[in-house]
Amino acid sequence: MSTGVAGAFVLSALPAASAAPSTDALIAEVYGGGGNSGATLTRDFIELGNAGTTAYDLTGHSVQYLPGSPSDSSKWGVTALSGSIAPGGRFLIAEAAGSGGTTALPTPDVTGSIAMSATKGTVALVNGTDPLTCKTAADCAADGRIVDLVGYGTAVVREGSGPVAGSSNTASVARAANLADTDDNAVDLAPGAPTPVNSAGEGPGSGDGGDDGGDPTQPGAVRVHDIQGTTRVSPLSGQTVTAVPGVVTGVRAAGSKGYWIQDPTPDGDPRTSEGVFVYTGTVAPTVTVGDGVLVSGKVTEYYPNSASQSVTEITAPTTTVLSTGNPLPSPVRLDAGSVPDDYAPAAGGGSIDALGLEPQKYALDFYESLEGMLAEVVDARVVGATTSYEEVWVTAKPAENPAPRGGTVYGSYDRPNTGRIKVMSLDPAVAVPRANVGDALSGTTAGPLDYASYGGYTLQATRLGSLVDGGLEREVTRKQKGKELAVATYNVENLDALDPQEKFDRLAEGVAVNLASPDIVALEEIQDDNGPVNDGTVTAEATLARFADAIVAAGGPRYSWRSVAPENNEDGGQPGGNIRLAYLYNPKRVGFTDRPGGDATTATSVVSTKKGARLTYSPGRINPTSPAWESSRKPLVGEFTFHGERVFVIANHFGSKGGDQPLHGRYQEPTRSSEAKRHQQAAEVNAFVDELLAADARAQVVVLGDLNDFEFSRTTDILTGGGEVLTPLITTLPAAERYTYVYDGNAQTLDHILTSPAVTAYSYDVVHVNAEFADQASDHDPQIVRIDVKKSGRR
Repeated sequence: MSTGVAGAFVLSALPAASAAPSTDALIAEVYGGGGNSGATLTRDFIELGNAGTTAYDLTGHSVQYLPGSPSDSSKWGVTALSGSIAPGGRFLIAEAAGSGGTTALPTPDVTGSIAMSATKGTVALVNGTDPLTCKTAADCAADGRIVDLVGYGTAVVREGSGPVAGSSNTASVARAANLADTDDNAVDLAPGAPTPVNSAGEGPGSGDGGDDGGDPTQPGAVRVHDIQGTTRVSPLSGQTVTAVPGVVTGVRAAGSKGYWIQDPTPDGDPRTSEGVFVYTGTVAPTVTVGDGVLVSGKVTEYYPNSASQSVTEITAPTTTVLSTGNPLPSPVRLDAGSVPDDYAPAAGGGSIDALGLEPQKYALDFYESLEGMLAEVVDARVVGATTSYEEVWVTAKPAENPAPRGGTVYGSYDRPNTGRIKVMSLDPAVAVPRANVGDALSGTTAGPLDYASYGGYTLQATRLGSLVDGGLEREVTRKQKGKELAVATYNVENLDALDPQEKFDRLAEGVAVNLASPDIVALEEIQDDNGPVNDGTVTAEATLARFADAIVAAGGPRYSWRSVAPENNEDGGQPGGNIRLAYLYNPKRVGFTDRPGGDATTATSVVSTKKGARLTYSPGRINPTSPAWESSRKPLVGEFTFHGERVFVIANHFGSKGGDQPLHGRYQEPTRSSEAKRHQQAAEVNAFVDELLAADARAQVVVLGDLNDFEFSRTTDILTGGGEVLTPLITTLPAAERYTYVYDGNAQTLDHILTSPAVTAYSYDVVHVNAEFADQASDHDPQIVRIDVKKSGRR
């Protein structure tokens, strides 16, 4: 962003501390009752004064607010300042608005969004914009950045003998007209009716954000950066603004219709965006890119959902086009040099809406500071394939956690990838190219930076780079050797007997060719024989038979299968689909030990014999009536034999991540509410494995499936018994190769194979055939382990 031009005033020297009474810049009046019950004024305000004889430069200064009784978690709210205070003059800072009041402030010189208490608090004028950290009067007195400080009500932090009393919804605290200062708030200020005055000498009721009925071709007093403010929520939210100037930078004629404007004359504050979306509702905009416009309307914060950040908009607009063909502001480059490495500020799980933006420190703050502005990426690598919604994910930071095949690996909760950006096309006639991970958009991709509930910050491209094919190929794993038992897991994404043959053929090729025909395949998301038709059907024999036929046609073996049908609509997933787990196995290479009796609600258990552990029912379910499995898929346990060795396979499909707050949302750290269910499920499976190992410490156990959680999650830790009971094989791969799924441009692990301690001789592979591609048979990649059961089972 460009920096502002300094004014032509003669500037006084900056004070070094607040230890001595100020002779120039002072806090003249403080009012925190704006918009409250009984208040006349609609907003809080802070008024500064200059007792000196020369102009006082406010560049790099801020006003800051601290609650009257600060806790350990309390933080100073910050409003950055610009401009100057004329000698003997006043300078008005508008802060948060309430829902009450009838009279607007005079046009403020600066607008912030701090919600101040009417009865107690501390306000500081600070030479700097970093938040203060002091929370006692002594510590603040020692902070040399503080130019002046006022504590009111019963504020802990104040100057002198005590805070000034008497503030309320109808009363401010103010200095005498001569701005006398003795560094004693109780002496220097007194309560009274609020009397805000701006630098033009205007008093209450003179400011309405408009042009006061003047020339309709002249801009009003409010600029886009005033609307956007220095936090995520506009300080003018709910207010009507008039004749806001800007140049149209993008037009959205479909869906949520509207257009973006950007002020080509920025204020120099990196926290305040110069762009904003003008929402026209169901009416297609009539403006075109390059139009110079004045926009009047109501400032609104639109939240796409309850956990998302908001989009600042001007709604119900009236637009005046003043000129056409204007040059557009230069887009802000998104790259490793501009996007911070830290993802988001912490708020203890609370909202970050009111926190002052720190765009040099946090990626989410950086993107928010550009909301609505033109931004660009250059030669951007694709890290999330083009979706059916015509969106593609690229990275602005190509060196950030790169995967060998071109993606960006998500490896911890603490360090989310900050360079991911979603790209969509604003031009209905220009589609987003069909891209795979590792491809690139060569050249410049640019447009207004938007925010969406799905995916977060989005480049609404008015210009798309050219697709360069990265040559990504679907992997084919090696064939197992004769002495190796090959066990795979594959989420086949709601496969039912009524699906198109093409889906069966694609998935079958994945099993027969890409997985090289494993001996056992654990399938997740097998639906009943008529899929989402909700008529009480629960059998899946037709689905499994059709899949087995397709595998033979693709060159694979004739598989047999085992499963346990669920109760109708009791296992979650698509209503009517009766999702379940199933095993395919090659009877020419592996045996299945059938022990009838297991059904939807009857649990299998472990029996200790002289020959080791065995199951009471095979196939069977793990504790299916446990609350852990309510409205969720129950694990399927099977007892197999291979080369005379008994192998227990436990197929899983844990509860989904539905309901979790998004990484990019307004709550930080986001709450992962869905984890509680998976923790219970992991504990159930862990307890069952413990029973197997108690009956036979050398039991060869394979736990596998879609766990819907990461290798670094608490779910995995519970399931593995802290790594002592099971080994998650994904952790045996290099960190850059640990992924089975791609979501919002993050290559991540949801699917797992885990083995018991006796499984020591194995070869493991994630086979990338789906997740990185625009053309997918499923959204998950399968994986396989090949076990030398004789070496592993030696006693």
